Amino acid sequence: MNAMLGLGLLLAGFFAVEGVPQNNFSPNSHVAVSQPQVWKGRWAAQELARQNTDFGFKLFKNLASRSPSKNIFFSPLSVSMAFSMLCLGAQDSTLADIKQGFNFTNLSEKDLHEGFHYLIQRLNQGRQNVKLNLGNVLFIDQKLQPQRKFLTDAKSLYNADVVPTDFQNLEITQKKINDYVSQKTHGKLDNLIKNIDPGTVMLLINYIFFRARWQHEFDPKLTKEEDFMLDQNKSVKVPMMFHGSMYKVGRDDQLSCTVLEMPYQGNITAIFILPDEGKLASVEEAITTNVLARWRKIITQRVVDVSVPRLSITSTYNLKEVLSQLGITKIFEEHGDLTRISPHRSLKVGEVVHKAKLKMDEKGTEGAAGSGAQTLPMERPLQVKLNKTFLMMMFEEKTESMLFLGKIVNPTGA
Repeated sequence: MNAMLGLGLLLAGFFAVEGVPQNNFSPNSHVAVSQPQVWKGRWAAQELARQNTDFGFKLFKNLASRSPSKNIFFSPLSVSMAFSMLCLGAQDSTLADIKQGFNFTNLSEKDLHEGFHYLIQRLNQGRQNVKLNLGNVLFIDQKLQPQRKFLTDAKSLYNADVVPTDFQNLEITQKKINDYVSQKTHGKLDNLIKNIDPGTVMLLINYIFFRARWQHEFDPKLTKEEDFMLDQNKSVKVPMMFHGSMYKVGRDDQLSCTVLEMPYQGNITAIFILPDEGKLASVEEAITTNVLARWRKIITQRVVDVSVPRLSITSTYNLKEVLSQLGITKIFEEHGDLTRISPHRSLKVGEVVHKAKLKMDEKGTEGAAGSGAQTLPMERPLQVKLNKTFLMMMFEEKTESMLFLGKIVNPTGA
């Protein structure tokens, strides 16, 4: 029996709405593919997007039930992509376990990986007013001697960097990995790793970085301190941003909540859900992909006076226990099968750390002209004030991918 070695899985996500530098970003180049391959990849990516949204809601409900009074913010795409990449190394019941837990069962292994490959290509974008890039990196101890096919597939399908690492010197390795993550997230995620378990031979990191301008920017001069209700008896003071514009908004009388859609530049859209007093738990319990589809049908364009708190929060999760409750267990057990990574080692995932940061403010690109005057219809504006607990989602519209999902209970992060 081979000695059991730890396989650490770390996932990092970052989202911010703030100024975007003027430099141009060139996505990683990819080998040219045939048109039928593109169509197949697009179909698989669309199917993955639907299943990933469903998984995101499952994970959200579990996190919400554990900590009902805490902020929640994470990237379903980041978590799913990292585990899909691990499918390259899993087989038999361990592979089936991952596919079942992440709703991948209706996709062949080939379609699964080609779908994520398509998403990586399409989502990596960098223009003047939006930057979105995601990627993967494997820090591998040389004594692991991974299968060449695993490394080749990780590179070609997931554009994964492979960094030779000496896990015997954990202090130096920890700094090396944290510096890498900080660089890839433009300094926004520092010190992702607090410690590395002895015996670790590989760390997989998935990172996602998004920074964009609102399509309709907020005027900082209109931001003022207001109350945000924590519960019926407590509130905190927050800087509340204000903007009146044309937005898509709707009312769900069935679930007693208001749905507001606010676009960013670059095909990215935020959806905010504001439950009525006492209806938060029922909205959380009811939310599914079908409910989301219904919401997007009932919203219509009209003049809205929007008030949104300026905020900056960070969430960190060790998802091992949560994912186990969702039925993903074998990859954490000693008899799990990850022999397609290394047939000569018994491997298991020791921990799953996911860190995501959300920053929302008024800013656009520094030095850029404002969005200009907007002519609005002569109608009484609808008032939507996010001054109590609300849910939020960020989607990339062309691929229908849910990038981030969260619940803001306290914008101060306390």
